[in-house]
Amino acid sequence: MRVQPGSAILNIGKDIPVERHDMKPTLALSLTALLLPFSSAMAEEPRALGVESSIVFPSNSSIRSWKADRDRGIWIEDRRRNWYYGTFIGTCPSLGFAHAFAVETRGAGRLDRLASIIVRGDSCPFSSFVTSAPPPTKAELKAAREAERAAREAEKAARD
Repeated sequence: MRVQPGSAILNIGKDIPVERHDMKPTLALSLTALLLPFSSAMAEEPRALGVESSIVFPSNSSIRSWKADRDRGIWIEDRRRNWYYGTFIGTCPSLGFAHAFAVETRGAGRLDRLASIIVRGDSCPFSSFVTSAPPPTKAELKAAREAERAAREAEKAARD
């Protein structure tokens, strides 16, 4: 029996006739049926925040965006739109004015708490690199500064 290219033989057995089906719709339906449980499970589980993590093979194609947190840390978004926050061991004074940075992975091939970023010649090693929510907006930052200022004033008034 000859089988046409692009077709599959199903129901082969004793006394069972051979049926020919086009393989493309069968394969597509089979893959969809296999992947459907995984996609719903992935959609239901939120990503845990504050967990040590890494970005494998950091480059222009794996890092989508970033935002400096003054000289204390950096938010980094990967290509899957997941955000991470890296806290520096010390400070990274040039980061707030930089348009780009380099990643020093020390041979590991991933951006994690053991890596450093290099900004304008300064090496800024991480003390932690964790999963994070997106960086706060300007309005959220302003509200946080005002709340912090009000708390300091209330504390000062309570001491007096």
